[in-house]
Amino acid sequence: MIKNSVDEQYLKFLKYILDNGELKKDRTGTGTLSIFDYSMTFDMSEGFPLLTSKRIFTKAVIHELIWFLRGETNIKYLVDNDVNIWNGDAYKNYIKKSDIYLTENDFINKIKTDNKFAEKWGELGPVYGKQWRKWGGIQKIETGWEHGAVTHYKDVVKGDQISDLINDLKNNPDSRRLMVLAWNVGELDDMVLPPCHYGFQCYTNMMTLEERKKWWCKSINKNITYSEDETHESLDEKNVPKRKLSLKWNQRSCDVPLGIPFNIASYAILLHLLAREVNMVPHLLKFSGGDCHIYINQIDGVKEQLKRETFDLPNIELKNNSLEDLKYEDIEITGYSKEIKTIKFPLSN
Repeated sequence: MIKNSVDEQYLKFLKYILDNGELKKDRTGTGTLSIFDYSMTFDMSEGFPLLTSKRIFTKAVIHELIWFLRGETNIKYLVDNDVNIWNGDAYKNYIKKSDIYLTENDFINKIKTDNKFAEKWGELGPVYGKQWRKWGGIQKIETGWEHGAVTHYKDVVKGDQISDLINDLKNNPDSRRLMVLAWNVGELDDMVLPPCHYGFQCYTNMMTLEERKKWWCKSINKNITYSEDETHESLDEKNVPKRKLSLKWNQRSCDVPLGIPFNIASYAILLHLLAREVNMVPHLLKFSGGDCHIYINQIDGVKEQLKRETFDLPNIELKNNSLEDLKYEDIEITGYSKEIKTIKFPLSN
């Protein structure tokens, strides 16, 4: 028996690829079973969507998201926190461009201990953090009006998409432009790896009186009957949220056994952080994938996972009121069963 809808949907996804996937070549040379287009929806009211059919390394999920939100693009922060998910991409870039050979272990040790080396070779180019917080662009400048205008152009940092999103959620929550993109066409060639999850969009709903009452009572550990005399106005005075916030992310390339569980958890944390930042209630998390695949060397692990016992979903606790001053200790996943075992899926870089 599957004990939660997250594992239920995800395991169905894996099985669908095994049953219907087309054998395809890929840039890593590993080979995949691949399908095109798949969607899933997770309701945050059911619990935090962290898979229980295999253990997820939440430390890496949290640190990478903090890294994105800080606008960082150098693996130094991740390496210093024992998060190695980007090491292979940085190392491939080093081997391609450097005349001095180092093993991958020696390369990572040098990133840890040599700041100048890390500054140069730990840099991944304008990947997610740069696009989310410092989107680049071209500004048109005209000078010399007295004798006729002279036009020239310069590179500028156009905007902080995360700050703009938060501002719009607060001031124009019904906007259809609540979007953040990482797919900056003008800078793709400068990235060690173009973004897989290339953009996300938010959407808000007004809450009914009953929904607000239910949320408020749960937040103060009271029975719903406690709110019998409450009105919208009285709940406003208590700063009870008026809206629910949903988030949908789009992903062009989906390593379903290894990457997608990680992405689900990461965007779920982001949804909770954004909702808290704008005083809304986290609602639906939606995934839309393009090329969804299982690498050939992951098939045995997938078959094992499909047989696994599942558990109740955990919960998330946020301990800091500011997204801009976020630390690892501010995000805690609680109630994640210690009985959940890992599956070591190979990573194809």
